[in-house]
Amino acid sequence: MEQATGHQINSRQTRQSLDDTHLMGRLHKGYVQLKQQIHNTIVGQEKVIDSMLCSMLAGGHCIVQGVPGLAKTMMVHAIADAMKLKFNRIQFTPDLMPSDITGADIIQRDPQSKQRRYEFIKGPIFANVVLADEINRTPPKTQAALLQAMQEREVTVAGRTYELDQPFFVLATQNPIEQEGTYPLPEAALDRFMFMIYIDYPTAKEEHLIVKQTTTGRKNAVQSVLDRSDMVLFQEIVRMAPVSDTVIAYCIRLARATRPDDPLATPMVKKYLKWGAGPRAGQYMTLGAKAMALINGRITPSFEDVSAVCPLVLRHRIIPNFNAEADGISIQAILEDLIENVSPPK
Repeated sequence: MEQATGHQINSRQTRQSLDDTHLMGRLHKGYVQLKQQIHNTIVGQEKVIDSMLCSMLAGGHCIVQGVPGLAKTMMVHAIADAMKLKFNRIQFTPDLMPSDITGADIIQRDPQSKQRRYEFIKGPIFANVVLADEINRTPPKTQAALLQAMQEREVTVAGRTYELDQPFFVLATQNPIEQEGTYPLPEAALDRFMFMIYIDYPTAKEEHLIVKQTTTGRKNAVQSVLDRSDMVLFQEIVRMAPVSDTVIAYCIRLARATRPDDPLATPMVKKYLKWGAGPRAGQYMTLGAKAMALINGRITPSFEDVSAVCPLVLRHRIIPNFNAEADGISIQAILEDLIENVSPPK
């Protein structure tokens, strides 16, 4: 009897493993199709697209920093179109109010009863993909209107709570050049974003192709290859993907090494950082590494996957001190030194 029970359990485990392998293969195939459609309108930017899609698959949000004209809006729009997701863009300005994002109660007259009543008009936050353009141009009061939606996937207005449709993804952009009339996001708000992505200028070859494609009358359309339910399923697959304790320990070790008072802190961290990353960094590194492995056709993440997502997770969670500014030490240099000197656990 015990042998039969054991055989049944092994059979169930085998079927579950086969199902998991099938689902992970489906995710990889969907990712390849999605990326092909994005490249119908976007030239190059391989790492940026990979980072955005990893964040979406892991259920996180992104903040993108780059000069104007690098196709940030077009990139997000292409992702939404390729997945039949509702897309809204919010242009942040100094006079933008929280109700302009969340929506508000409007007095309406009932055509039947002739009575006036409040009716909630949904704001642009009620979408699957929200582009928060130049988020640092609006005051903190309006910036805070995004926080509940990003964390709890719901919006509260006038004492009533409204759930957002899944999946829900916020991509915020910042212009690194202009500093006048801007309101830098506080650390608590930055911590809500899973990745901070830098977009650089295209190469000469890519820029030639961009100009050639965009100065003709022909437009390359993005076809829908996935839908909303596919992304919800893919996010569940990322969550249930296996990860070893040593990979988790490596994520935690990297996060703790950014704290100047921690025994794991490197000499460069102790000299140039004022504050390090919190526990959320380890969580996001683990999820990001799992998503990175899956989009590359691997079931479980490796130390290399952790190293790949580490700068994306940490660059907006560490705060340099005066010594770093005086010596001209950038956050990127500190993170490169961190990855080089913090070894994975054995």
